[in-house]
Formats: sequence, structure tokens, C-alpha cells
Amino acid sequence: MKTVAKKIKIKGLVQGVGFRPFIYRLATGHGLAGTVENNNTGVEIFVESSSTAIGNFIKDIERKLPEAASISKFVVDESSPLGLKSFTIAKSRSLSDEITEVSPDIAVCTNCLHDMKTQPRRLAYPFTNCTNCGPRFTIIRDLPYDRDKTTMSVFEMCPDCKKEYTGILDRRFHAQPVACAVCGPHYSLLLKDGRTVNDFSGLLNTTAQLLQDGVIVAVKGLGGYHLTCDPFNNKTVDELRLLKGREGKPFALMFKDAQTAGDYLFMNTAEEQLLTSWRRPIVLLKIKKPFAPSVSTGLDTIGAMLPYMPFHHQLFEKLDLPAIVLTSGNISDEPIIIDNSEAIKKLHPLTAATLTYNREIHNRTDDSVAFVASDKVRLIRRSRSYAPSPIQLQLNAEGIFAAGAELVNCFAIGKNDQAILSQHIGDLQNLETLEFYTESVERFRRLFRFDPQLAVADKHPDYLSTRFASEMGIPLLFVQHHHAHIASCMAEYGLDEKLIGICFDGTGLGDDGNIWGGEFLVCDLNESRRFSHFENIRQPGGDAVTRHPWRMMLAYLHHYFGNEVRKRFPFVFEGIPDEAMEAVLFLLNSGVNSPFTSSAGRLFDAVSALLGICRRSGYHAEAPMQLEAVADSRTEAAYAFESGKTVSFGKTFEEMLHDLQAGTSKATISGKFHNTVVQAVVETAKKIRGQTGLQKVVLSGGSFQNRILLERSELKLKSAGFTVYSQSGIPSNDGGIALGQLAVAAKKRELGLPD
Repeated sequence: MKTVAKKIKIKGLVQGVGFRPFIYRLATGHGLAGTVENNNTGVEIFVESSSTAIGNFIKDIERKLPEAASISKFVVDESSPLGLKSFTIAKSRSLSDEITEVSPDIAVCTNCLHDMKTQPRRLAYPFTNCTNCGPRFTIIRDLPYDRDKTTMSVFEMCPDCKKEYTGILDRRFHAQPVACAVCGPHYSLLLKDGRTVNDFSGLLNTTAQLLQDGVIVAVKGLGGYHLTCDPFNNKTVDELRLLKGREGKPFALMFKDAQTAGDYLFMNTAEEQLLTSWRRPIVLLKIKKPFAPSVSTGLDTIGAMLPYMPFHHQLFEKLDLPAIVLTSGNISDEPIIIDNSEAIKKLHPLTAATLTYNREIHNRTDDSVAFVASDKVRLIRRSRSYAPSPIQLQLNAEGIFAAGAELVNCFAIGKNDQAILSQHIGDLQNLETLEFYTESVERFRRLFRFDPQLAVADKHPDYLSTRFASEMGIPLLFVQHHHAHIASCMAEYGLDEKLIGICFDGTGLGDDGNIWGGEFLVCDLNESRRFSHFENIRQPGGDAVTRHPWRMMLAYLHHYFGNEVRKRFPFVFEGIPDEAMEAVLFLLNSGVNSPFTSSAGRLFDAVSALLGICRRSGYHAEAPMQLEAVADSRTEAAYAFESGKTVSFGKTFEEMLHDLQAGTSKATISGKFHNTVVQAVVETAKKIRGQTGLQKVVLSGGSFQNRILLERSELKLKSAGFTVYSQSGIPSNDGGIALGQLAVAAKKRELGLPD
């Protein structure tokens, strides 16, 4: 047998996911000699044996990849045999400023749950993990991913854990958070009377009893604190709303298991697969059996997730409840709390007890949120278990910092041909969130050895993200908000060509100084041209309309029917004080503090208020969400509209008012309205195709989180012969803006446009 040798370089999610032990078992199984090592560029493998054995080994790497691992680059080079007699795992090295992927956090695996019932050192031990599961991003401080560079460094392994950690064939080989009851972190429960319970069995039983007694408990999770309570106790849920300063936004629920979730929620196969995946996101599902009314007011869906920490599983074993409310441990719009002392200072006085543990969370991460549309996963919030996994680009993005938007902010950094998106930061509208943003940018710079050379930001001068980028002291590029939305989707699919971009959202500064949001663009990564848009309507009081959707209703009706609208349609304005309407009419007639907007979000606000569904909004996008929730999806009819240089909904409002007067149900009117917007999408796309010949359509913007709008637009466009792209692994809302900014900046730099 002739001995040959190969060097294999693998990049991707290959650290912190049991990749080296996997390679070791695979190599020894094929009878190969050689080495495998981690370094900050990825994993490097040297093997020598027969050509056939090595070939089979290479095929098996991708065929038998660990569940949480992924490969973005796989390079095989010829080498010379060294006469090695065995296969070994080499020590990690740091070679350059190049980096490998940082693993996101992984839900506890079934093997570890079994160990918690069978291994003496891990009986009921709530920090049990292995190379296939457990904390990763939330505890990492630096690369390469080794224990001394994590928040586990303060916990010295006992001899038994050390033996597992160094045992090449052990499931815990180089599992950096490896621990047991002898040497690892532990929980403590601080009660209202000042007592602290450290006995785990005692604190577990006490926590379960408190929840069943109808009180609120603060619980330290994987990426931050949560607030939890009984979702069937409306009084307690109302108290939680007051505690958080959260008026109406739905709460997420954690269910005992998938079967229990299926008892209360409708889910198809794709939704169940997402719910039970190792990422364990919050999944938006339709409600089958009711909870306390205050959990999800006015909506037909709820955010559901399954246990992902050992403690979650242990808690449900003690609870009689099938589910618990599990919401971010913060007050109002502040970032989720991660520090124990801050939790005791801010949360403990407001709750019955605080459950904490003594391992530090280094990188805070909220729970990720997703839904399924057209059998595809659609991320709404990309955070725990997704961040900071990179997006592969077709461009060199090295040194580019993308500041992101103002709402649901994420930023992004460029490393070679990858975009690394931060975890969900939140709305950059207060000091606390700005501090979280600033801290996270600095940590990404250090962790990923990032040297910023070019900054890119939204054109809106008042966004805190834009101000941050402008103060970095490096060249700065501005990208229009809706161009960035379309570019974000293009980057996700590796598109770099001229196409039709349809962007629907709530706001964004346009090139003409107006507020955009119902846009039909012809664009590529370098530039964008506005082909058509929803008709400009005044937005009386500026951003105040988002809290009072009836203002946009009045603005649309005033635009189409003038000052006589109240006399013509008095039934529409029932319950709205005359003085409030007079004040808004003054703004509309004078133009004072009433910028023009083409926003799809504001159109949906207006229709929701017109139908009496939501006239006062307690949280972002409540009115459109409730409008979608009542829509009769069986309705095929649509209203008339006019499509020229702009898309006008004057006839739409006329016909909706006629339907209201005729007693047509809100469900039917909402269904017809949704169909009208879809029809406008398809007709305008056809016009653009007729003038440009373009066949590819990209859909982006927060309004495309509306399942009816998204699914029907995709279906109708495809039926009309278009190739359609819509976002999946990147949010279509402003959480995806940074990726689009990064892609545009990389393209412009490639073309030599920025200085």
C-alpha cells in the first residue's frame, strides 16, 4: 500500500461543537495517522494513509458532521508523509489576526439530561454539559475557545472532570464549560425575607411552589435574567406588565415539551422542527387553547419555546404547570440584565424571589424569535443560539463596521469575506442600550481581532448608531435605509446584480427628505433608484402616530375626502374626542410637524384604526399585528387602487368605508385589504419588469413579517414568472439593516467609490 498525505484546512463553526473529537474518532476509524488542531483560523488536519482511506475519511467529514457544526471553507492540499504511527489532537494555537467562528450557545443535549439522572457526580446537577451542548458565546472572552478564555476559568476542574476533559474519546473532551457538583458553578435562591437557599433540591422545590402560588420570580438564564410566572393567572400576568412597564406586547411562554406545546398551540412539521431544534428559539405559533387574556391581547399567536438549560427541564419536573411565562429580565426598554448585583438591586425588590448562579455571563443575549412562512424559517430577532455565526459574502468586507439602524439594532463587522452580526441589541433610544451597544462593539473588536477602517451608517443624522459611527474617526459612508434592507436580503443569498427591490416598513429617511416605507426600487449593491412608492400622506405629530394609529386613519381620510370627512363618515370617529381631532386636523391643514410618509406600516396602522381594531398602540407594530390577526385568510377578493407614478389607495378607502357601512365583517375587510396590497406588489413589479426586463424580486422590510403579506406576495409573484427572494436567516426588520450596510460598503469600496 502506497502511503500518501493530505493537509486539510476547515473554516466554519468548528470550535466548541466537539469537532476535534469527531475528527479523531473518524480518523482512527479509518486507520489514519496524523494530527488535528484548533487555531484561530479554524481547524487544521494532517493525515497519512492510503489514498482510498483518506478519500473515505474526507467524504465522512461532511456526511457525519456534528449537529451544531457547519463548514464554510474546506481546502485539501497534497503533503508529504511523516511516518506517523497514530492520530493525535494537538494543542490550540493562535496564528494571526484571522479568526474562526465562535459557536453560539447550544441547548442541553439528551445525553447530558441522561447523565443528570445516572452519573453520581452529576445527579440533578444543573450545569451539566458536553462538547455537543451548553454555553458558548455567552461565556467566551477571547479566542481560541479554551477554558482560560471563558468565564469558567475561575472554576478549577476536579480530577474526574479533568480526566473527562483530557480523554480523547470522552464526550467531554475539551468541553470548556465542563463541570460537576464537586467543582462547578451553583445556584442560589434569594427570598423576599432575606433568606438565601443554597441547597439545590430545596431551591428548586421552592421556585416551583412560588410560581404555582401566583408570584413572579427572577431567574438567571443563559444570556441574561428572565422574569417568570404562571401564564394562566391573569392577575399575576397583569402584575408582570406593571413591573416591566410593558403595556400590551405579548409575553413568550416556555412549555414543558413539544407534546405539551401541541396541546395548546397549532404547529405544522416545519414549526415543530424549529421549536425542537438545538437552537431553541421562540417560535410564533397560533393559539389553540387559551391562556390568561393578558398574555397575548388581541393576537391569535403566541411566542413559544422549549427548555434549553438543564434547570428548565428540572423545574418542569417539579411544576404542575404545563408552561410558564419567560420574558426578558429588564425594566421597560433597558437591555436584559446579566449582572447578579444589578439583578438583586433592580429586580429583587419587585419580585418574590431571585434565582441566581455564580458563573458570569460575559456576552448578554436575548432569546431569538422566529416564525415559519412558506415552509421557511424567518428570523425576527437573531440572538441566542444564532449570534455570532457569520454570513458568507461574495465580497471582501475586511475592516468595515456597519452601525445598523435605531430600532431592534444589530451592528456588523467585516472579516475577510464574512459579515459577523452582533446579537440583538435593542432600540437605541436610551443611555442604557447605547452603553450595551458601545460595550458590545468593543468586545467584538477584541474577540474577532477587528481593526475598523471604514464605517457605514444610516442616512438619518439623529440615529444614535449613526452618531456612534461618525465619532469613530475613520472614513464614513451613508446608505439609505431601504437600499440597506434590500441589500441585506441580497447578501443573505449572495446576489450581486441589478434587480427589483420591494421594501415595506414603518420608517426610514428617504433621499428626498421624506419618510419612506412603501418602496419599489431598482437597485444593485452599489446604487438604488426609486421606481415607485406608496402615495405620500402627512404624518400628523411625527412619531406620535405610532402610538395613536387613529391619527394616520384621519390623515388618510383627510387626504382623500378633505375636511368634510367627519360629517360624511361620523361612525368612523366614535370615541375620539373632538378636541383631539381638531388638533390633528390643524396639523394636517397647516403641515406643522406633519412630514410626508409613504410608509406601509403607517398604511396598516390607518386601516387597523379604521376597522376599530387598534386605535391606541401599546407597543411597536401592534396595530398591523392585530389587523393581520383578524384577517380572514380565505378571502380572495381585493379592493381597487390606482397605480401610476405612485400607488394610491383612495379607492381602497372608499370601498372599505362602503363595506363598513354595509356591515361587512372586520375579518373580511382585513382579508380584502391584505389582498389589495399584494395585488399592488405584483402589478408594480410587472410594470418594472416591462420597463427594465428584470425578473428577480427581493422582498424586505419589517412589514414582510406579516405572514399573509409575505406568503401571498411570494406566491403571486412566482405565479407571474418572477424569481423571488425573501429573508430567512436574517431578520427582514431593522435587525438586518447592518448586513445590508456592510454589503453596500464592501461593493462601493471594491468599485473604488469611497475615499
